[in-house]
Amino acid sequence: MARSPLTLAALATSAVAGLDVVGTQAFGSPGGDFDSAILTGRDGRHWLVRVPRSERAEQEQSADLIALRALSTGVRARLPFEVSTFAGQVAVDGTRAIVSEFVYGSKVSLAEMTPGLAASIGAAIAAIHALPPNLVIDAGLPSSTPVEMLRSVAKLMDQAAATGLVPPALLMRWEAAAEDATLWQFTPVVVNGTLASDSFLSANDAVTGVLGWHGLRVGDPASDLQWIAGAGDEELADAAFSAYSAARGAVDRKLRTRASLLSELEVARWLLHGAETRSTEIVDDAVAMLSALVDDVQKDLMSPLSQPRTGPLGLDDVEALLDRTSQVR
Repeated sequence: MARSPLTLAALATSAVAGLDVVGTQAFGSPGGDFDSAILTGRDGRHWLVRVPRSERAEQEQSADLIALRALSTGVRARLPFEVSTFAGQVAVDGTRAIVSEFVYGSKVSLAEMTPGLAASIGAAIAAIHALPPNLVIDAGLPSSTPVEMLRSVAKLMDQAAATGLVPPALLMRWEAAAEDATLWQFTPVVVNGTLASDSFLSANDAVTGVLGWHGLRVGDPASDLQWIAGAGDEELADAAFSAYSAARGAVDRKLRTRASLLSELEVARWLLHGAETRSTEIVDDAVAMLSALVDDVQKDLMSPLSQPRTGPLGLDDVEALLDRTSQVR
């Protein structure tokens, strides 16, 4: 049974010394992973209190807390937006309520996003990627090399192919991308790791905050841009990638192509999730998405994911590719 905003407010006052709540309202969708509420303090400040409703949500919240602690005051000063600040916690029913200071702004909707806001998002992501990797490494958070990420992609492709439900045209497209060494020559950076349009808060067409840091790691910069690369709106994607490039420079010439690949592979990941959970509904949804995707890529012959090859890769060629990729840091 969901906890009411008043119950959550009572938990928050136990978690944060001196918190005097004068107003409260529900936050998030009913039946979600968290019971959440926005609280207004007597001093006018706003707070977010969340209690996880599942083991997965509890793990996500714990990872988010570790990441927020890694983002020190000095690190936050480098970002052109606000990040939640941990305020307190209290045990409740075998889990814990976490209270953080609320970041102002409205959640971004992809359907209502403007090119100006997309550009602000691109610049915000670039600022995350410019953070020093040591802040993640010193916090004991994950770090992956290009070769590890390539192997992960190859494994995902193999698992998706084994279902027999991925159109051959898509498998050929993805495998060609995995075999293109130029696509995997990039330097890992600090990434948020779980970005989507609603990860961003905005006001006046500019990013004011970023929510959800449980995927913080050193990894592929394309992972933070895959959602907009696959959104189906070229104007928004152009604005975001142009602003990103203006801030970061031409440090990764294949960034957008790799982001498109990762976006397409999210559909394969959804298919595998459906297969693993034996959900016919999810599998059918993924198959429909794959069918639409193959239609799109066949219509757009000008957007290949890889450079043309003169012949197939043999085992020695694959090992050589992995060796070359592993040298890029």
